[in-house]
Amino acid sequence: MAASSNQGGDDDGMVTGINVTPLVDITLVLLIVFMVTAKLIVSQSLPLDLPKAANGQDIQMIFGVELHQAGDIMVNGKKLPNDDAVLALAKEELAKTPDLRAVIRADTTVQHGRVIRVLDLLKQGGVSKIAFGVSPVAPEPGALPPGAVPAPAPAPAPAAPPK
Repeated sequence: MAASSNQGGDDDGMVTGINVTPLVDITLVLLIVFMVTAKLIVSQSLPLDLPKAANGQDIQMIFGVELHQAGDIMVNGKKLPNDDAVLALAKEELAKTPDLRAVIRADTTVQHGRVIRVLDLLKQGGVSKIAFGVSPVAPEPGALPPGAVPAPAPAPAPAAPPK
């Protein structure tokens, strides 16, 4: 598109129009990429049975307990001196939030007895809604997706008659 004010024939390189079609195309592609990745991220989380509320002001409190391989324990991001300190914090948080839910995230090398001990401390503190945090893993090749029914085994071939 040539500018009509350019009468002398000397083109000074001024752009008078911008084609926005490539910009719109790139924006739409990025939008699709974000939508797909957001769906993948959400589907990998552990589903919680969250309560329904008629008013948007009610916020459910999650009491996050992390057990690390080195023996550290963290509750809601704060490091505790030992596992027994969970009991006092659980009682304190339950007094503030009656519908408290706890999520225990333990390293794979943490001993089973320690996880059970923390679970018991939470129960003693009055927290009855407890879940375990997990990390998603890729399914093994040939593994069935959840809810799938395995196909029946093929019938064996008939044996040849003896001669």
